[in-house]
Amino acid sequence: MFDSYNREITYLRISVTDRCNLACMYCMPEQVKSVERRSILEFEEITEIVRDLVPLGISKIRLTGGEPLVRKGLDELVGMISGIDGIREITMTTNGQLLAGMAERLVSAGLDRVNISLDTLDRERYREITRGGDIRRVFKGIEAAIMAGLNPVKLNCVITPDTTPGEIEELKEFNRLQDLEIRFIRQMNLVAGKFWKVEGGEGGHCRICNRIRLTADGRFVPCLFSEKDYHIKEYGIQGAFTRAIQNKPERGSVNSRNTFYSIGG
Repeated sequence: MFDSYNREITYLRISVTDRCNLACMYCMPEQVKSVERRSILEFEEITEIVRDLVPLGISKIRLTGGEPLVRKGLDELVGMISGIDGIREITMTTNGQLLAGMAERLVSAGLDRVNISLDTLDRERYREITRGGDIRRVFKGIEAAIMAGLNPVKLNCVITPDTTPGEIEELKEFNRLQDLEIRFIRQMNLVAGKFWKVEGGEGGHCRICNRIRLTADGRFVPCLFSEKDYHIKEYGIQGAFTRAIQNKPERGSVNSRNTFYSIGG
């Protein structure tokens, strides 16, 4: 399907949970209000949604969170989605903390690629940014992803006001030595409507944006910087999806209703 600005929508980002095992300072406040577990979509419901959207043009899926790997049995969902005719690519964005123990199972289920969040190579700075994360687990996750064949492995690096030029250069060198791909994302502000084009990726390029978001509780969101959403329980799967596409803005504005961790960042 095409939106009002002649952009063909082929890419669905699915937040499988709004929970996370980290609490990155730019993403999640120290105190969060999570969606009630009974409202979270079951794997069968997510699979039905994807199957219903393939005839409308969806061919690429990205699994996000929160942190998608805190959702038990995520490889089962990957397998269910990969079995749908018309889905050409399944990717995932993760903080990497649990990836080492899951990479091979995810690949066997049908995962094609992975983006791993890594904002610094300094152990203590990483712990500070993530409020307690262990960077060694990220390194193990990267290694496991490479060994499992999730290539090219991509790194997502958020540039905050505290990020130093030295950290950026160290990340670039790490990326080169490991033969990875890296994307630099300037810290965004939903409420203020501040965002920039992603260096090394397509995020923030409004003119070519081809994505729609699905929240963990079943709402289609037209744009990260949009306050509109359409629940499948109110409009049905295709009805909610169609309304989201019809109301996808030409360019993002503000979003004071949602948070990064609740709609997949």
